Amino acid sequence: MPPVHPARAALAARLRAAGSVFAEDEADLLLEAGDGDPVKLRGLVQRRLAGEPLEVVLGWAGFDGHRVRVAPGVFVPRTRTVVVVEQAARRLQRYDRVVDLCCGVGAISVALLGRVGALDLVAADIDPDAVDVAAENIGDRGIVVLGDLFAPLPDRFRGTVDVIAVNAPYVPSEAVETMPSEAREHERRIALDGGPDGLDVHRRVAAGAGEWVRPGGAVVIEVSAAQAPESVAAFAEAGFAVSVETDDTVDGTCVVAELPA
Repeated sequence: MPPVHPARAALAARLRAAGSVFAEDEADLLLEAGDGDPVKLRGLVQRRLAGEPLEVVLGWAGFDGHRVRVAPGVFVPRTRTVVVVEQAARRLQRYDRVVDLCCGVGAISVALLGRVGALDLVAADIDPDAVDVAAENIGDRGIVVLGDLFAPLPDRFRGTVDVIAVNAPYVPSEAVETMPSEAREHERRIALDGGPDGLDVHRRVAAGAGEWVRPGGAVVIEVSAAQAPESVAAFAEAGFAVSVETDDTVDGTCVVAELPA
């Protein structure tokens, strides 16, 4: 085994002392981002030690094999959301019509494009900063629109969407203050707070999705395992056939709601 570079070992020790669970991995990524410039590296390390999320410090997050750009204040994609990508991708073929709702930085869109290929894709979010970043990540492979849930979608999508993939906020309001500081202090509350029981946005998606999904199409929406029964009930009440899907490898849970053909 080759010897560990002294700079890496020292940086990992500092990160470990600051509470990093993956200090060695973080050290490698920060050294890569520093690109041999000690002044740049020092600035990155200081930001990380001050509590900024590693992804924001680096300027990117890893998601389903891709590096997607992130920015301060914008929701950082979590690995568990890969369960949404998996369930959406298995229901799609090239050139199908897809909506990435509450898209954040567009991580689900990037992953679906990577897994399925070209899609007729629209991503939407209410946060203008997230929309700007998503537009950069998606590029000319889709359209990114600003607005509240279905409001900004093009009318040609009405009743014709094959899959709506959603990572809506689902943290109960009172629980936001108990989240890790990296989320609580560095991501906007609108991307985290799902209302009193966490499912306000789920209910709104369930109530409106039937107008946009084609018969036989589906909504795939992330949720916690504990909240899944209530989310299922909301989509069932709206006329969908509903199941709960999990992926233990990423600790992810989603509700899949299919509109009867």
